Formats: sequence, structure tokens, C-alpha cells
Amino acid sequence: MTLVPLDGSPAGTPHGSAGADGGPAAGTAGAPSGPAATTTSPPVASPGHSGTGNRRSDAPEPHAPEPDPSPSAPSSPAPTSPAAPADLAWSAPVREATDKRWCEKVTVGFRNTGGTAVRSGTITLGTHIIGALGVDWATITSTRPLPVPVAPGSRGSGTWTVCVDDWRVPLGMHVETRIVTVDWS
Repeated sequence: MTLVPLDGSPAGTPHGSAGADGGPAAGTAGAPSGPAATTTSPPVASPGHSGTGNRRSDAPEPHAPEPDPSPSAPSSPAPTSPAAPADLAWSAPVREATDKRWCEKVTVGFRNTGGTAVRSGTITLGTHIIGALGVDWATITSTRPLPVPVAPGSRGSGTWTVCVDDWRVPLGMHVETRIVTVDWS
């Protein structure tokens, strides 16, 4: 390969210099000078690139573009946070007498303050057997299904007829449903 300066003079000859005899400088004897003396190297192809042609020796080597250092925004939408679980609150029982002293109607209000619907659950009612003098003789529990679904942010209620065995409530006694516990999912 022959290096050719940009001014066209042969390699090894300083710009505008000649040998002692006025001819070409030593080391270039017999080499033509002038514009016809310029030699070109054969076409060079870069690895990984196609094409022909000469590259200037002072031209930078081709390289892959550098990645942009600035962070880019994600192309997908921001993830959404999962909805909050159901959170059910309930009221104290509202009682209503029936024609049988061992039964009563019980209404309980519900409110879902969570982010998802209540889809299933049970309510457990604790019914006290109260004697004629106000003595609490026993507590009997009964479990019923919840009135579902209860949507997020909504209210609802359920009414159940709650009875105990008639022999547990002799004449002069009555029942009072006072305890409410709820289990939901």
C-alpha cells in the first residue's frame, strides 16, 4: 500500500523538495512525479459494510451509533395499581317482633368502603334468650348468607327471620338478637 499525501507528491518526498540533480528525491528514483504520479490503492471494504471506494486516511473509522444517554419514557402505559380489597362495614341489628315469641325479624345494613365488590359471605347472628326479669339465659347463634354482591362504595341491607327452639322461650320470656359478625370475600 502506498500512502499518498493530499498535495499529490509521492510518499517520502517533502512538499516541494527535489533531489540533488533536480530530479526526484532519493528513495523515489524512477518514480514519476506530478499529478500522474498519484497512485490509488485498491478499493477497501470495511468489515460488516458493503461497497467500494477509497477512504481518506484522516477520515474517522465508521462505527455503530452510540446509544442516547438520556433515559427514554417507557412506551407502554404506566402500570395501574390493583384495586383495594373489599372492606365491609355493618350496622347494629334492627329488630322487629313477630307473632311468635321465639322469633324476630332482624335487619342489618351494609356498606362496602373498599375497591372491589363483596361477592360472597355469611352473617352470624347471636340471639339472646331473655327471662321475665331481664336475665340473659342463653345465646344461640345462627348463620345466613350475605345479600351479595355489594359493589364498591355502595350500601345494602338484609333482613332475616331468626328463630330459636320454641321450648327455650317459655311464656314470659323473649328473644333479642344483639350480636352480629360478618365474614366475606
